[in-house]
Amino acid sequence: MALSPPLSVGPVLSGAEKLDEVTRLINILEVDLKEKNLLPPKRNATLEELKIHTRSIDDADPILTTRGISVLCQHSFKGNSLTTARGALKCLANVMLLDPSTRQIFVDLGYAPKAAERLKNDNRDDEFLGSRLLFLTTYETNLDFEDLFENHQLAESINTNLSRHAKIFSKAGPKTPVPLFTILALSETLKLLFNLTQFYPHHALTFTKSLLYILKILANIKVPTPPLQPPVTYLINSLLNLDLEDKKARHFTQNPLFPKFDPNNNADRLIKILDSSVRQYKAEQLERLATPLASLIRKIYDFAPDTVKHHMRSLLLPSDEERAQPLGKSDTLSAHLLRLSTSPVAPGLRETVSNLLFELSDRDATSFVRNVGYGFASGFLLTHDLPVPENALEAWSTGISSDTDPLLEDLGEKITNINGVEINPVTGQRRDREPSNTEAEMTEEEKEMEAERLFVLFERRVTGPPRSKMIYPTILTALRLRATGVVNVENPVTRAMQEGRFEEIE
Repeated sequence: MALSPPLSVGPVLSGAEKLDEVTRLINILEVDLKEKNLLPPKRNATLEELKIHTRSIDDADPILTTRGISVLCQHSFKGNSLTTARGALKCLANVMLLDPSTRQIFVDLGYAPKAAERLKNDNRDDEFLGSRLLFLTTYETNLDFEDLFENHQLAESINTNLSRHAKIFSKAGPKTPVPLFTILALSETLKLLFNLTQFYPHHALTFTKSLLYILKILANIKVPTPPLQPPVTYLINSLLNLDLEDKKARHFTQNPLFPKFDPNNNADRLIKILDSSVRQYKAEQLERLATPLASLIRKIYDFAPDTVKHHMRSLLLPSDEERAQPLGKSDTLSAHLLRLSTSPVAPGLRETVSNLLFELSDRDATSFVRNVGYGFASGFLLTHDLPVPENALEAWSTGISSDTDPLLEDLGEKITNINGVEINPVTGQRRDREPSNTEAEMTEEEKEMEAERLFVLFERRVTGPPRSKMIYPTILTALRLRATGVVNVENPVTRAMQEGRFEEIE
């Protein structure tokens, strides 16, 4: 989960000048703890000055010590002024962000429970600062979060804060701006929730009730452009580790993922965000940003009611209209997903999208090939040791006869059809819309890309031990490319056997 930038703006000193100033300010604040010699406005102004210097930890050594952290913690949690406390907490949050070693100092001084208690305040500043401190201590500390769960009602505080945000966003709606600091507080809470469910999965059920709140926020928040930005990304991530099906906690009589007023509502929202994302980000960006979203959509599909599943398939799988050309060539969401399913620069998303498309095909290899075409399905089937459907193999037209290569056989031209219309099982295109010679119309760049994609699939199969005869369709494709002049390549079987990468298959 991403860390946020430090909390401060303004000029920053450097070198000996900064070190002297930081030393002076820490000394003033330390004396004030003992003598109470500063009036509240002066105390707050001193903390504000110090905050400016916490934008960078260079030449800020006095703050990074146990003494410095102790001074900030005491002003954060032991005074009577919330204004002073929040000023000190901002300094503390900046320092703990930039210097991980200070997080353990904070824990050792025993202030984590006080940060958890601060989350009980119905105040967005306290929510923001308390959540950020606890979020930071999920990294590189030995903090006992079990104590915070059991004795300081950490889960209850997070659930309550999310319920407050749900009310705020439901009342505002997507057209009314929500105060920036409210959004920042929400983001910190969601980041903390994700890390707690990730690192302490046995406590994930305590957050199930927040499923409703998160979905309400997601339904009412204005999605930015481009869409995968905080807090939308944090809303999506926070759902990943929850009991979405509500099988164990049984908090709801009606799963909020599929509300009675419109069971498709939340699936629609997520798919629209995905649709917008694939059009506005490059594949390399989508690898980092969209993989959690695709994974969430897949999880929801897995247990969705049949009517919702049918609706999701209609949005995510290629339509009959798309088959007027080879699948993956249009500008629809399904075409974008198909291209991502073979993207060489987005391996994580490639796997997630392929799994999603396979789920949408009821985990059936034949349905998968019919839905997306063998050209897109082959890599997933081969790398997951799934049997290639016989009808796909029989429909494969290589352009090479068994007379030219003893490994090959004439597979014939058994035609697959969908809704009574004959289609090319490799490309997914309708036969009656195919040009007379598709290869002749490919550009040199398209030829090279196709060859690269096929050999990437081939390399996946031969870098490990041999598994099955499922490797042959990929080999056939490569040979077909050579025979038809798409690309001049060496027989990959011969080369792989010469290099000892797999044994001959009997």
